[in-house]
Amino acid sequence: MHFVPVIMSGGVGSRLWPVSRETHPKPFMSLPDGQNLIQKTFLRASGLDGVSEVLTVTNRELFFKTEDEYRKVGSEHTPLRYVLEPFGRNTSAAVAAAALQLNEAYGPDTLMLVLAADHLIQNETAFSAAVNKAKEIASQGWLVTFGIEPQYPETGFGYIEADKANTLASGYRVARFVEKPSLETAKGYLEAGRYYWNSGMFCFPVGLVIEELREHAPDVMETVAATLAASRSSQGEAYQCLTLDPEQFIDVPDISIDYALMERSSKVAVVPCDIGWSDIGSWNAMSELTEADANGNRCEGEVLVHEARNNYVYSPERLTALVGIEDLLVVDTPDAVLIAHKDHAQDVKQIVKQLKANEHDAHLLHRTVYRPWGTYTTLEQGHRFKMKRIEVKPGASLSLQMHHHRSEHWIVVSGMARVTNGEQEFYLDTNESTFIRAGHNHRLANPGVIPLVLIEVQSGDYLGEDDIVRFEDTYGRVDEQ
Repeated sequence: MHFVPVIMSGGVGSRLWPVSRETHPKPFMSLPDGQNLIQKTFLRASGLDGVSEVLTVTNRELFFKTEDEYRKVGSEHTPLRYVLEPFGRNTSAAVAAAALQLNEAYGPDTLMLVLAADHLIQNETAFSAAVNKAKEIASQGWLVTFGIEPQYPETGFGYIEADKANTLASGYRVARFVEKPSLETAKGYLEAGRYYWNSGMFCFPVGLVIEELREHAPDVMETVAATLAASRSSQGEAYQCLTLDPEQFIDVPDISIDYALMERSSKVAVVPCDIGWSDIGSWNAMSELTEADANGNRCEGEVLVHEARNNYVYSPERLTALVGIEDLLVVDTPDAVLIAHKDHAQDVKQIVKQLKANEHDAHLLHRTVYRPWGTYTTLEQGHRFKMKRIEVKPGASLSLQMHHHRSEHWIVVSGMARVTNGEQEFYLDTNESTFIRAGHNHRLANPGVIPLVLIEVQSGDYLGEDDIVRFEDTYGRVDEQ
């Protein structure tokens, strides 16, 4: 029997702004140990017994970044498959697309394990044991969810009520799913002993989930199937990839797998588990990963404190000082600072809503932006000019492109550049430079084995990132223009 973990990487994590943004969302946030959540999820998934491959459902703009993160932790020995969404359509679409792909690849008896890319699990031995229990129950014809043993009366999670009169191997039949409760209700759930936090992790046979979705959410299945039929497949050296067709995918209902299926099906079971699980859903949760000092302060980066207590400070890039304050969250990034009371950690997402309403790009981008070929960092900008630091991976190349409204001056800081400028192609070494006039086709590539770093100075009437016409592109982005 084939067994495939499915990693769903689609959330933005707006409560973790300003570190989490749409182009660099929560799964890619570095934790105190140096790894990020998507790396940890991949390692946890690929290390399970009997894995046939790992399938990741993510936004197509994050594909190359995801591949990079997997490669850093040794993905070369694990078969990889991707389903790339043009935009988010919630978890039922992701599950349906993955199930249809796996049914075609391996057949209906395949077991799929659905994991979120942005959850932390600290007891991996207990997690592996829980997965084995879920596989046993799922192979008997059940849709299995993982219920987290509640440690306290949490009001921010949904709950699962287990029918403890109906035991299934190492789990129970599910009596019902419950929405986020009030504090008093949550206390009652804790005392009752049959309620569990809904983790959002699942295990089920591919054929069964397709059958149940067709019964309980036929509109989801019909539109996802139509999307897959119109989508294009590609294959790299280490992966298979399906890029979903946006014109069809827009018709898929935006609904979670809980609402679409798990709350409606009569074939749902729960495996209770205590696995050190956290959804890292706020800066309060993130702060728990850092050790507290004698005054309860938790600090990441160079931080000085005086008469300050019970604060959390994230400031990896510059010195931050706290004097005489208590119970605050301070999160410092190069272009935005968040200061919030710990009691209002969940309200950070309201700031993101305001940024979107004001069309401020701080909800979308950091100063450092990741691209398939490397990164660029905006150093300074003003009237008619912008300065960037560009880093190109060894062997990588930007697209052959042209700008209508801006010219560019490139100065190589380290490495070697291969430059196409109009009809000319030439090389630039460290400390050499060239000028790209507006309207000229141009391309930048790194032919070397070390990163290419250069400074780009743009000048012109309009310096927006959308002033770009691509003619050729290694990463398939020409058709997006």
